[in-house]
Amino acid sequence: MGKAVYAVVLCALIAGSNGILIKYMTTLNTGAIAFFRTMVPVVFLAPVLFSKKHPLFTGNYKKMLLASAINVVRIYLYLVAFIFTSIGNAVVLFYSWPIFVFVLETLHHSRPLKARQAGVLLIAFAGLVITYSDKNFSFENADVIGMVAAVLSAITYALTVLMFKSESHNYSKEQTIVFQNLVGAFFFIPFLFFVPDATLDQLGVGIFYGFLIGIIVFKLFFYGLKHLEASTASSLMYLEVVSAMVLGYIILEEELTLNTVLGGALIIISSYLITRIKPKNG
Repeated sequence: MGKAVYAVVLCALIAGSNGILIKYMTTLNTGAIAFFRTMVPVVFLAPVLFSKKHPLFTGNYKKMLLASAINVVRIYLYLVAFIFTSIGNAVVLFYSWPIFVFVLETLHHSRPLKARQAGVLLIAFAGLVITYSDKNFSFENADVIGMVAAVLSAITYALTVLMFKSESHNYSKEQTIVFQNLVGAFFFIPFLFFVPDATLDQLGVGIFYGFLIGIIVFKLFFYGLKHLEASTASSLMYLEVVSAMVLGYIILEEELTLNTVLGGALIIISSYLITRIKPKNG
C-alpha cells in the first residue's frame, strides 16, 4: 500500500505540468493536442495492443471501450478548459471530480444521503458558485467557456475512474492505459490536417506531452488505483492543484483571483472530506 500512495503522490506532482504544456501548444487546435495526448500512449504501448500472451480484448472489453469513448469527451473538455481560462480556474474546478465520484457511487448503490454528506456537497456547490461569481456569465466569455468545460470534464472523468476501477483486476496498468486512449487515438486523427502553422518545437512538445501525461502519469495513477480505494487515490491527487497553481504563477505569471482562491479552497476541502466519508450501503 505504501508504494501505491507514493505512486499517486508522484503522479499528482507531475500532472501539475499539464496546464503549462497545454498553454505552450495553443497554436495547435484542441483536437490536434488531444491526438498527441491519446495516440502517443497507444504507439508506445503497441506491444500490449497486439500481445497474444495477454490479449487485450478479453473480459468486459466492451465496458472498457465505452469508458474509452467517454474519455474522448473528457480529454477534449479538459483541453478546452485550460485553453480558455487560467490554470488556476481550470484545475480547481476540475478537482471537483472526487465529489462526482461520490455522487455516482451513491446513486449506483442506491445509498441514502446522510446529513453530513449533504453538508459536504453544499460546501462544494458553494465553492463552485464563488469561483464563478466574479465572471459575467456569457458563452462569449472565454473564462466561462473554460470553467464550464472544466466542470463537465470533472463529471466525465469521475465516470471513467469508476468504470476503469471496476475492471482493474482484469487488466494490467498498461492495458488500462491503452483502453483509456484507444478510441481517442483514432477519433482525433482528422484534426492533424488543420495545423499548418505548427512548429517542430510544438510537435515535439506534443509528443512529450502525450508520453508524460498519457503514459507516466496514468501508469502511476492506475498502479495506485489498483491497490487503493478510488476515494483514497482521489484525495492524494489534490497535490496536482498546488503543483499546477505554483507552476502557473512562476512560469506564466498568472494571477490568482480571490474568488478562485476561496472557491477553490471550498471545492478542495469538500472533495477531501467526501473521500473521508465511508457511506454504508443503504
